[in-house]
Amino acid sequence: MRVFLDTNVLVSAFATRGLCADLLREILARHQLLVGEVVLAELERALTRKLEVPAPIVQEILASLREHEVVPRPHTSGDYGLEDPDDAWIVASAESGKADLLVTGDNDLLAAGDRVDLPILAPRAFWNLLRKS
Repeated sequence: MRVFLDTNVLVSAFATRGLCADLLREILARHQLLVGEVVLAELERALTRKLEVPAPIVQEILASLREHEVVPRPHTSGDYGLEDPDDAWIVASAESGKADLLVTGDNDLLAAGDRVDLPILAPRAFWNLLRKS
């Protein structure tokens, strides 16, 4: 399965122990991880500015993610009726990368599931899906 992870899931995976870290490990072991250039830029800002992770560690995280499929920034963000224009870039990136699904903790994105041709799941819902299969 081709799984696109939103920035908030990756921040949680690298900054804490718990569900998102477990999900990332599961995806790396059994699925194909997709990350977008848009997500990598947001992740770098979040880790550096918000969490004050030292730059060498941030660069190591980004390098490890770049070992997987990286979706270039799409030419357009699309119109998904989202409040945050940055969220439209996330969806457009996932669609451009031909992801099977998008995993996010963003409530606006989760609520947009009926306006997008891509399943959008919360981390817990994705975890439950993985456990069933």
